[in-house]
Amino acid sequence: MKCINRIAAAAVCVVLTLFSGGCSTFGGTPSAAEKYEQQYYNKSLYQDKLFASDLCVADTDVPLEGYMTDESLHAAGLFDLKNEKVLYSDKIHEKLFPASTTKIMTAYLTLKYGNPDDIVTVGSDAVQFSYDEQVCGLQAGDTVTLYDLLCGLVLYSGNDSAVAIAEYLGGSIEGFAEMMNKEANALGATNTHFVNPHGLQDDNHYTTAYDLYLMFNACTKDQRFLDIISMDSYAGTLKSTDGTVRTVEWMPTNYYSQGLVKAPSGINIFGGKTGTTDEAGSCVILYSQDMENNPYISIVMGAPDKDILYSDMTSLLTAGIHGTSAD
Repeated sequence: MKCINRIAAAAVCVVLTLFSGGCSTFGGTPSAAEKYEQQYYNKSLYQDKLFASDLCVADTDVPLEGYMTDESLHAAGLFDLKNEKVLYSDKIHEKLFPASTTKIMTAYLTLKYGNPDDIVTVGSDAVQFSYDEQVCGLQAGDTVTLYDLLCGLVLYSGNDSAVAIAEYLGGSIEGFAEMMNKEANALGATNTHFVNPHGLQDDNHYTTAYDLYLMFNACTKDQRFLDIISMDSYAGTLKSTDGTVRTVEWMPTNYYSQGLVKAPSGINIFGGKTGTTDEAGSCVILYSQDMENNPYISIVMGAPDKDILYSDMTSLLTAGIHGTSAD
């Protein structure tokens, strides 16, 4: 089963829902998917060429030999980027709360539209978080480079970094959310709707495991993103309004990068993005390579706790990547 590995894609969820396993024709009579797309796709969301002619899509779950589906999860998927193949999928098109995996799209917009050397002044809205919500320690009036904010966002999952970035690039949280939704649609993530840059719970803020794959995959095209997710830590430099400079160390939030969970043998886990709320459960999306440097993206969403999250992820990677390497 071929996965969508292209930036120019939209309206794919319509095709996925209606045409199980339908491959488009490459000449001659258009397929049913192409006919539908030509007649009904929404040009207000998508301005590029139609894409059904060079995609094979399916809306069914894909089993993986050696991996037992965990019914406690909200969704899970494993994608072979080299061969453009879905190795495993379970409920990857169901709309779910994403928690901080939202920050993948915030990072994508930062990389696409931001200048990493820009100096950002932190506004008061960026520091209005509860004691139990992850923050990078920003203070109102701080000045910090956009690159440092990006590292705090991706590596440490700072909600304050997310808001500071959103207000800088979008003018407001609402303006940035509009940018997020427009770019998500352009990537083909049409089962997604964002209302904030961080993923704190909102009933109107949702995505799918497959849409997250599309967004994360787009980020991995930028070497700067890969460099950040592979860091062991990052020292952010913050300058206060009184001129005082302080350094804050930000550590990765995923357990593989922290050394709390051992990666499967023969698999290099570069890093990724985590997310946890009561509604979303525990989530993680990772970029990995096998011994031949072939790339993979893996997703587990909605685990009841961190132990199950990483146990399932390790089992998924082991069955999928080792199985593929042996073929």
